[in-house]
Amino acid sequence: MRLRNLFLLLVVSATLTAGPEEDKRLENAALMFEEIMGIKDKQIPQDLLDKAACAVLVPGLKKGAFVFGAKYGRGFVLCRKKSGPGWSAPGAVRVEGGSFGLQIGGSETDVVMLVMNDRGAERLLGSKFTVGGDASAAAGPVGRTAAAETDATMRAEILTWSRARGVFAGISLQGATLRPDREAIRGLYGKDLDNRAIVLGDTAVPPSAQKLVAALNKYSGRR
Repeated sequence: MRLRNLFLLLVVSATLTAGPEEDKRLENAALMFEEIMGIKDKQIPQDLLDKAACAVLVPGLKKGAFVFGAKYGRGFVLCRKKSGPGWSAPGAVRVEGGSFGLQIGGSETDVVMLVMNDRGAERLLGSKFTVGGDASAAAGPVGRTAAAETDATMRAEILTWSRARGVFAGISLQGATLRPDREAIRGLYGKDLDNRAIVLGDTAVPPSAQKLVAALNKYSGRR
C-alpha cells in the first residue's frame, strides 16, 4: 500500500511540474521583460504598463524567410488579478500570422503586447484572437512616459513592441493570430484548462512561472 501511494504521489508531482520546454520559455520571458524594463529611457512607458489589463510575452517569435513572411511563436498571457493587487498565473498562447512584403533572411524577435482594457482582454481570452481585427492595435511608444502618444496609440486596445538585435521599439503585428497553446498549458498545470479560467480565476502560480510573475509585479504590481 505504501509503495502504491508513493507511486501515485510521484505521478501527481510529475503532472504538476512544467516540462523542460515550458520551463525554459518561462525563464526566457522573465529575462526578456527584465531586460526591456532595464533599458534606460527606452523601456515600456510606466504609465502604459500601469494601465494595462493584460500582458502577452513571446520570447523568440520566429519570422520566416519568405516573400510572404510567416510569423510563429509561443508565449504567455497574464492579467491583473481580480481578487487583489498583482498579476495572475500565466496562460499560454501560440502566435501565428503573415506579414506581407519582401523579407530577406529569417530572424527571431522578442514580442510584448499590452492589452489596455477589459474589453480587449475578453476578446484576447477567446478561442482565437486577431490583432487589429478583433481589437484595435498600434505600435507602442518607448520611454519612461507615454507623453508622445499619438491618437492611434491612445485609442488602441492592444499596444505592441519588439526587440531584435538589441533594439527595442514599437512594432505593428496587424493580422497576427493568437490561439490557446493547449500543449503548454498541460505542461504547466498537468491538465486541460482554458486561458480564461487560468488568468481570471485564482489558479496557483506554478513554481517555474514565479520569476515571470515576480518581474511583472516588480514593475507594475498595483493598478
